[in-house]
Amino acid sequence: MGRGKFKGKPTGHRSFSTHEELLAGSSSRPRSFKKEVKEEVEEESEEEVEEGEEEEEPEKRKGTQGLIDIENPNLVKSKNLKARNADTEKTTELSRREREEIEKQKAHERYMRLQEQGKTEQARKDLERLALIRQQRAEAARKRDEEKSAKDQKKTEVRK
Repeated sequence: MGRGKFKGKPTGHRSFSTHEELLAGSSSRPRSFKKEVKEEVEEESEEEVEEGEEEEEPEKRKGTQGLIDIENPNLVKSKNLKARNADTEKTTELSRREREEIEKQKAHERYMRLQEQGKTEQARKDLERLALIRQQRAEAARKRDEEKSAKDQKKTEVRK
């Protein structure tokens, strides 16, 4: 059938097996796929049995790998450790960024403690400014009281 200018992709013609076909064994999947699945299941069961054993067998190496011990510096080794193999006494070293971040936080906390105690330059300036403001407010309050008392005296003199 003509589909116009562009041809359809072959992925649109897929057919999937139903559950009944899988049970009956008449699915369109190749029989080798079922064998691979069975082999994987058997390998997993063998791995479980091997994990249960406490003895560790040396790794079997292919070809000349058994003759020469070479460590690849570019090889990334997996860091997955089992609980029984983990070192509880070993402390992990922090990266440079993490170390700098922790030092920065400690320095900030130390500065804030000194700031509260009034031992830093900024704290001294703030305290001097606060003292000056308190003094100005006290003087302004005193002047207001004097003016108020002067007004009250004038009112009492006028009434007499």
